Amino acid sequence: MTIQMLSNSRVTAASLRLHQTTARTALLVSRKSTARYISNSRPSRAETQDVQAFHSQLSNPLASSFLSSLQKARPVPQTLTEKIAQRHAVGLPDGKFVNSGDYVTLQPHKVMSHDNSFPISQKFMSLGATRIKNPDQIVITIDHDVQNRSETNLRKYRNIKEFARRHGVDSYVPGRGIGHRTPIVRTDAASIWATGKTWWQIPPVAKVTFTGILPEGTTGKDVIVALCGLFKNDEVLNHAIEFTGSEETMRSLSIDARLTIANQTTEWGGLSGLFPIDSMLKAWLRAKATEYALYDTNTAKRFNHQRLDELFETPLEADEGARYAKHLTLNLSTLCPYIAGPNSVKIATPLAELEPQNIKVDKAYVISCTNSRRSDLAAAARVFKEAALKNNNIVPRIPDHVNFYIAAASLPEQKAAEEQGDWQALLDAGAQALPAACGACIGLGKGLLEPGEVGVSASSRNFVGRMGSREAQAYLASPEVVAASALAGKISGPGWYRRPKDWAGVEGSEGEPFAEKSAGEALEAMIGKLDSIIDASSAPSSAESEGGEGGEDALAELCPGFPEKIGGEIVFCDADNLNTDGIYPGKYTYQDDVSTEKMAEVCMENFDPAFRELAKPGDILVSGYNLGSGSSREQAATAILAKGIPLVISGSFGNIFSRNSINNALMGLEVPKLIHRLREAFPTSSSGEKVLTRRTGWTLEWDVKRSNVTIKESDGKSWSQKVSELPLNVQEVIAKGGLENWVKAQIGT
Repeated sequence: MTIQMLSNSRVTAASLRLHQTTARTALLVSRKSTARYISNSRPSRAETQDVQAFHSQLSNPLASSFLSSLQKARPVPQTLTEKIAQRHAVGLPDGKFVNSGDYVTLQPHKVMSHDNSFPISQKFMSLGATRIKNPDQIVITIDHDVQNRSETNLRKYRNIKEFARRHGVDSYVPGRGIGHRTPIVRTDAASIWATGKTWWQIPPVAKVTFTGILPEGTTGKDVIVALCGLFKNDEVLNHAIEFTGSEETMRSLSIDARLTIANQTTEWGGLSGLFPIDSMLKAWLRAKATEYALYDTNTAKRFNHQRLDELFETPLEADEGARYAKHLTLNLSTLCPYIAGPNSVKIATPLAELEPQNIKVDKAYVISCTNSRRSDLAAAARVFKEAALKNNNIVPRIPDHVNFYIAAASLPEQKAAEEQGDWQALLDAGAQALPAACGACIGLGKGLLEPGEVGVSASSRNFVGRMGSREAQAYLASPEVVAASALAGKISGPGWYRRPKDWAGVEGSEGEPFAEKSAGEALEAMIGKLDSIIDASSAPSSAESEGGEGGEDALAELCPGFPEKIGGEIVFCDADNLNTDGIYPGKYTYQDDVSTEKMAEVCMENFDPAFRELAKPGDILVSGYNLGSGSSREQAATAILAKGIPLVISGSFGNIFSRNSINNALMGLEVPKLIHRLREAFPTSSSGEKVLTRRTGWTLEWDVKRSNVTIKESDGKSWSQKVSELPLNVQEVIAKGGLENWVKAQIGT
């Protein structure tokens, strides 16, 4: 599902604020702004101006006029993400500029759902809703399990089609194409269908600056695979990511390359990937509007030149001086073809290092929302067309041991590839055509990996077991590398890239690239740093904010019905980046009649089949960092609940899993110290073997009122750790049994 949200220079008073911190003994007169707002983020300088000055300054007409102007709300420099949220937020106080960390109510432009539209409709009706608040807001595209021709699945599709017709909602038939982006899930979607709105906390924003020029023979796929491998320590976990660069640099990235990069930021750990609106994008959008006007009049009603005129008239772009949580830099000129895997996007290796290893390929895939547009299919076809030039103009066939699958991103993209001769060239080479849908990428339909097989795919994810057997190995690469590997029968490239003689590796770093700044930009940067220093000095220390380990603090308020204490034995799944495919396999995700008992049985099946017998009801599940990354499937949370586990603890959570947990009444805590202690007590063996699931003999008790956990280790040693206080509104949702029941209660009051 997707939320599409389509967004102001700030006069800073940092020097005045610095004056406040260093001249406390001076006699000051204060003129205070009357505008106040409640926000979870740091109050912006423009929003809470406490203008302080000496009396002589206020008596001077010129100085007084300037100082008085600081009392007025000023536009606050915002990131592109913040601007998008600003445009679609509702109920904001006048003059409020939203920042990362703020909780806002959003009225999204569009909300997309797919095969899960039927269970969403059931949740929608169970809320007591009878009509969709805004039918124009909803888009349904059936794209996941379209190869499933069972009567049960076909009946579900008919029900979705009838629901869409009855409520006047745009819907696309199975096999029409793939939709993507997943910041919300079923329960959220049902609430939006009923109310037109949802809640969102604006995430921290990471800025990724590209420098240099993308070399010939490299692709957008290589960019995102390299980023996943270079910055693999959760640098962008749960961040919105904004990509930028000079005009020359950005012109070396085609729009299709940008689409691939933005799409796969989810696998990197991000929540979204945004590129700026520039001349290349404008031209691309104009071409699409013309194409729709000529060949797709239905789409042209929504996507047309008039709509683009409106968009370009007030384009959204990040402001100078906008504050980012992270800065990363990648020099595109140093990039080379990359491959991710096996079985992890964070294992990224230059193709030149893998090619000599002669890794046999059993299955190859040019499929998925990430890399199966007409340009991707053309790149794959070019491999065979060039080989044909050396084979009496006959397209060579792939080896007998290789199965090669192709599926376009949409029917229009397939038609374009057919008209260009690329689709037929791939079929002539022995490729097997699949519907324009997700298919093997999510582990559904034809062409799944069997035990012991090796696959290379242009899709976005290669988690263990996602594309078939957990005993298989899956790699990710660009469409041309996939095609070349299919033709060679082993991981290979097409030979289009020429490594420079002075090449010394891919250059990526944390921080912004050095660039000369104008006087204004330098001043703004300096003031921003001063602000950060002031904010840090005025913020409570970690000991103050956390109360120390085991310290006594004021008791937290408890919502009626929420337990005061929760405890159990720790079962430890020792893995970082344990994704939702590992927790709940994709092959069950779109079976809507899976019983609670079955969900409990298959919980963690792709991660560790032994979990089924080892984990018991009442256990406390502990895992590593970035738990619940990957797909947005709600069942990753509900399967753990089905197992009878009430509480999950990790070093950090994937944002979508955290949201799913709250929505479904699964409690979660982040306790990094516990992960560290468990790994000290239960290290990987000297042979490198790791016990994936372990009954530790340790117990944990969470004292909710005191925001404290106490761990008793197997040798009797016990220790305590302060944890974040659980907000009352979150307690209320969990106490009601989840968001669905909470919404019902709200409707009934």
